[in-house]
Amino acid sequence: MTDQNIPFDNGWVHVPNAKIYWEATGSPDGVPVLYLHGGPGGSLGKGGYRKRHDAEQFWTIGLDQRGCGQSTPTVQDDLDHLADNTTATLIEDIEAVRQHLGIEQWIVTGISWGSTLALAYALAHPNRVLGIALMAVTTTNRDEVDWITEGVGRIFPEAWDELARASAAMPGERVVEAYARRLAGADREDARIAAIAWDRWEAWHISFSSYWQPGPMFSDERLRMTFALLVTHYWANDGFLVGETEIIPRIHELDGIPGHLIHGRRDVSGPAITPWKLHRQWATSKLTIVEEEGHGGPTSVEALVAAVEEVSAGLGTANEA
Repeated sequence: MTDQNIPFDNGWVHVPNAKIYWEATGSPDGVPVLYLHGGPGGSLGKGGYRKRHDAEQFWTIGLDQRGCGQSTPTVQDDLDHLADNTTATLIEDIEAVRQHLGIEQWIVTGISWGSTLALAYALAHPNRVLGIALMAVTTTNRDEVDWITEGVGRIFPEAWDELARASAAMPGERVVEAYARRLAGADREDARIAAIAWDRWEAWHISFSSYWQPGPMFSDERLRMTFALLVTHYWANDGFLVGETEIIPRIHELDGIPGHLIHGRRDVSGPAITPWKLHRQWATSKLTIVEEEGHGGPTSVEALVAAVEEVSAGLGTANEA
């Protein structure tokens, strides 16, 4: 069996203004599974996702989204092209990786922001999706962004007050918009200070989950800047998913594609109302609420693995039918 902690294959795909890093683990003859990381800007990190799925049954592919991780250039080294870093572009990058690897269809998985991207990708390319399995589900719409950047302040008032006071927001400017402006600005020292303040807030609201542990971005200045820059860039623009591309009003278009929505009841960062709304309007979806967990956790991960296996098992049934 393949050592699941080391990618058996990896590389970069050239796309406009970037090279997208990808890696694959497991059997190329297995069912392809795409993993989309969180953030935006979180990256594949140490690759813990590689250990989740049976290496003989699945071919697991991960990629570092544009501007972060091992994809080049990083967003902070390429601010001139920040405006090109949108959800639509990330979807094009995913398609470039799929075509490069010669994959016709795959099971799409994602966690947190990765769940938003997974749904946006599936809505754009439903014929490429065998099934969807998501954890810590978000759609990054205005309500969700306002909640995580301001509403959560009702639970952590002292931390939010610190975030707001450090934002240097101008009249009529939302806190997240102020940080997005400063982090992408010409004054890189001011951007560095803003990144520290932003990531301190991230640590506060995520820490409500008893299973949360600080990642390297909280100690590595470059990772901190990449994460803060991309998160605020996307959140200030509602994930670049507005109007005709907003996810919840369109989710019924995925009827027929099996979907699994796994969410912690105690997820303060993203309340369970989001996956509940999706489930209510997506006929072929299943909703699993993990009562004792927040923004992820071991039980949620187990449910995600089981969901992928259930989708895979259903493929044989569908083919026989």
